[in-house]
Amino acid sequence: MIRRQRAALAAALSAVAVLALTACESGPDEGAPETKASARNSVVAPGKPGEQARRISPEEAARLLPDESPNSADFRYAQMMIVHHRQALTMTSLAPQRAGSTGVRKVAERIAAAQQPEIGAMEGWLKNNGGPREQPGHDHHSMPGMATEEQLKELRNARGAAFDTLFLKLMITHHEGAVTMAAEVLSEGNNVLVEEMANDVIAQQTSEINRMRSL
Repeated sequence: MIRRQRAALAAALSAVAVLALTACESGPDEGAPETKASARNSVVAPGKPGEQARRISPEEAARLLPDESPNSADFRYAQMMIVHHRQALTMTSLAPQRAGSTGVRKVAERIAAAQQPEIGAMEGWLKNNGGPREQPGHDHHSMPGMATEEQLKELRNARGAAFDTLFLKLMITHHEGAVTMAAEVLSEGNNVLVEEMANDVIAQQTSEINRMRSL
């Protein structure tokens, strides 16, 4: 709720700031009273619930916009989720030749089709924000839901129904881990784009968990 209110305030202030800047560029009418020129160069900022709107300068409006610069939680999430998604792609790549069930093959296809673009989006976000940052003391194997090397070896050696059972077990756990990570960055992160990506992960992977449990 707080994030939605922040986004609404940012949108409102951005819109009125644009209007104010347009008025500044057009300039006051020649001979117009100073008070009218000042009004044209101001921004109408929405008040809190029960309060009236007020006029402020464009500079004040800019200071009121929420700071959405990425913090350490945002960088940690993007870097960890890229690794997390890549393991999911490793597992889904085994399904076409090993799965015994059409349903398992199809769910693996859907997962791969969704997570490859998400990796690209997170890599792009990192590039646009200065690149990856060192995460002291972080171990990728400790991420929620990650399969161990032994489990991946067992999955590679499985065929038919045995593969289906193990794949679903590992992937459900994997997805649950991703949802946990996304929920954490929603409470600890600060960047709106990371927030949007995390919300997408929660919605999509929760749906996929339910689908896999039905197989």
